[in-house]
Amino acid sequence: MSSELLQTVKSPAVNSPHRTFPLERTRNIGIAAHIDAGKTTLTERILFYTGMIHKMGEVHEGTTVTDWMEQERERGITITAAAISCFWPEKKEQGLVKLFEGEKFRINIIDTPGHVDFTAEVERSLRVLDGVIVVFCGVAGVQPQSETVWRQANRYKVPRIAFVNKMDRIGADFDKVVEEIRTKLDGYAWPVLLPLGKEDQLRGQIDVICQKAIVYTDNDRLGSTYVITDIPEEYQAVAREAKAKLIAALADRDEAIAELFLEEKEPTPLEIKQAIRRLVVKNEFVPVVGGSAFRNKGVQSLINAVIDYLPSPLDIDPPKGQHPYTHAPVEVIVSDTSKFCALVFKIWSDPYVGKLVFFRVYSGILRKGDSVYNVRTGKRERISRIVQIQANERKDIEVVYSGDIAALVGIKEVATGDTLAAEGFEVSLEPPVFPEPVISMAVEPKAQSDREKLSHSLQRLMEEDPTFRVHTDTETGQTIISGMGELHLDIITDRLRREFGVSVNAGAPQIAYRETIRKHAVGEGKLIKQSGGRGQYGHVILEMVPLERGKGVEWESKIVGGTIPKEYIPACFKGIQEALSAGILYGSPVIDLKITIIDGSYHEVDSSELAFKMAAIFAVKDALKKADSYLLEPIMKVEVSTPSEFQGDILGDLTRRRGKILNVETKGNTSIINAEVPLAEMFGYVNDIRSMSKGRAAYSMEPSHFEEVPIHIYNALLDQKKK
Repeated sequence: MSSELLQTVKSPAVNSPHRTFPLERTRNIGIAAHIDAGKTTLTERILFYTGMIHKMGEVHEGTTVTDWMEQERERGITITAAAISCFWPEKKEQGLVKLFEGEKFRINIIDTPGHVDFTAEVERSLRVLDGVIVVFCGVAGVQPQSETVWRQANRYKVPRIAFVNKMDRIGADFDKVVEEIRTKLDGYAWPVLLPLGKEDQLRGQIDVICQKAIVYTDNDRLGSTYVITDIPEEYQAVAREAKAKLIAALADRDEAIAELFLEEKEPTPLEIKQAIRRLVVKNEFVPVVGGSAFRNKGVQSLINAVIDYLPSPLDIDPPKGQHPYTHAPVEVIVSDTSKFCALVFKIWSDPYVGKLVFFRVYSGILRKGDSVYNVRTGKRERISRIVQIQANERKDIEVVYSGDIAALVGIKEVATGDTLAAEGFEVSLEPPVFPEPVISMAVEPKAQSDREKLSHSLQRLMEEDPTFRVHTDTETGQTIISGMGELHLDIITDRLRREFGVSVNAGAPQIAYRETIRKHAVGEGKLIKQSGGRGQYGHVILEMVPLERGKGVEWESKIVGGTIPKEYIPACFKGIQEALSAGILYGSPVIDLKITIIDGSYHEVDSSELAFKMAAIFAVKDALKKADSYLLEPIMKVEVSTPSEFQGDILGDLTRRRGKILNVETKGNTSIINAEVPLAEMFGYVNDIRSMSKGRAAYSMEPSHFEEVPIHIYNALLDQKKK
C-alpha cells in the first residue's frame, strides 16, 4: 500500500472482478449544515455537473431532485435524507494538480436536513458515511445546527471538507467563517480554494496549492465554462500568504511536510495534496473551499476536492463489530471476498413498494435470492428485491458490493440500527444514537372508522423515524405522539393525511417532561394472590441511586443464592422498564438513575414471570416515593439574529421567558443573541419575534439539556393536570 495515497492503489484482493467501480474509486459522502446554508442547492449543482441531471432545479421553485416530498417542495426545506449516486471523471486541467487524473469515480451522496427537528436523519446518515461536506453560509458563519452537525461528525469520526457557500451575498466574509470554524468548532481548518472576489464581484476561485485562478466566464450562467489562468495581480500576495500558512499548518501535523519545512524546501503541489489527504483521512485536518452554489461558481473544484481528500471505504478504519452475546470484538474486513455484513440505517414507508430498508454494506456481497441473518432478532430472511435509490426513483439491481449503499424491499422484522450478516457471522455493528423527543400532543382520527388505520399508520411512521414515539395515555385513553419539535409533529400529521389517507384532530403541543431522583432509596414489591388453585407470588427488593444528568438508565442484578431464580430476572427487568416509562409525579419517563435488584423470594409453585414483573413494578414505585423525585423540563439552545435596533426588546422578551442569556455578538449591523430557554416558553415565538422586529429577525433552536422545573411551575402543572 502506498504510504502517500493510503489505500488508493488498485486492490484486486478486495474488489470483485464484476463490480463497475472498485472500492478505491468509491466515495460515500454526506452534505450537512445549518438550515438554509445551501445544502440542497449544492447537491443539485453536483448532480448537474456530474451529468446525472440535465437541468438544475431550485429550492425556491420546488424543482430539486433530492427534495422530492410534497412537504419539502412546499416549504423549501429538506425533511428526509435523500440518497443519490453520480460519477465524476478526474480529467487533466492545465496548471492544476490532481491526485487521481484520468480516473472515473462513483460518488454516493446523501443530502441531509438542516432543521433540528429532523436531526435523526443527519445522525443516521453520518453513521454510515465515509466523509462529509459541511456547508457554511458565508454571511452567517457557524450557526447552532452547524455545531450540532460538527459534533455528530466528531462522534462517528467522519472526515470532512468545509464549503463556505453564498460568497456572492452582501456581507459575506470568508476569512471570518474560517476563523469561526477554528474557534467555535475546534476544527484544524485551512483554505485550499479561496473565493476570487466576493459579493457581486465573485468571479471564481484561487487554487492555493497550485497558485492558479479558476475564472468562470460571464456569458455562461450555468457555470459549466471556466478557464485556468494566472492569479490576478491584486490577489497574488493573498494567495502566496495563504499557501505559506497552509504549508506551515501541514508541517505541524505531517512528518513528510515537516521534514521539507525544516530543510527550508517548498513541497510540490502533489506533496501538499498527498499530505492533506493523509491528514483528512485521519481526521486531523479540514480543507476549506469558498464559492457560491446558487451562482454556479466553485462546485466543480469542490467535487475535485472530494475525490482528492475524502476517503474511500478502504482508507478509513474498519467498522467496530462485537459479538452480540459475549460483546467480544469481531473483525469486519472491508472486502468483497469477506463474509457479508451490513448496517440498516433507515427505514422508509413507500406508498408503492411498502417498507424500504436502507443499508450500507461494510463487507462481502449480497445477491438477489440470498438469505441474510438479522443479528438482533436471530431470524433469517430471503432477499427478493434490491434497489438502488436515486432520490425518489428506484432502480432494481441484482447485487451489491462492499462499500455500497442501497435498499431492500420485502424484509419484515427489521429496525433502524440492525446488523444484517451472513448466517453464522455473529457480529453486531454499532447502531446510530438518537436524541429523545421533547414535545408531545394528542391525536384522534376525524372519522371513527379510521381508528385502526391511524394505529397502523403511526406504527409505520414510528418504524421509519427513531425520534418519533407513540403511546396511549393510561388515564385518558388518548393516543399521544412525541417528536423533536412543532414542525416535526406538523409534518407527521400532514403525512398521515397525504400518504396514509387519515385526517386527524390534533391537540395543543405538550412538553415531554422527565422525572429523576435526588437520593438513594430501597423499594420492595410483592405480588401475592391466592384464590383457589394455583396462585401468583413474586417478591422483589431493589435499590435506586441517582446518576449524573444525561447518563440515562442502568439496571443490574446482584441476586446470589437463587433468592430469585435466574429465569425470572428478565421479567424483573421488564417490570423495571415499564415502571420507569411513567413516573409518580407527572407520569413522565424517569431518567438518570441506576436500579439494582438486591433481594427477593419466590414460591416453588405459585411464582411466574408475570408475578415477578408486577413485583418489580411495585418495587420501583415504592422506591421512587422515598427517593425524593423531581420533574425535569427540556431546555433549548436558542440563537436569535436581529438588526441591532431590536436587540433590547428581544433580550427583554427572552428574559421574561425564563431565558438565560449566554452571549451577544455583533456582526456589522446584526446582533446574534445566544440563550438557553425552557421549551415550555417558546411556543408561538415565531409570531412574537416577527412583531417585535417588524419581520426582520430570525431564530433557530435545538435541544440542549434538561433542568429541574421551578416549584411554582410544577405546582401549576399539577393543578392543570387535575382539571
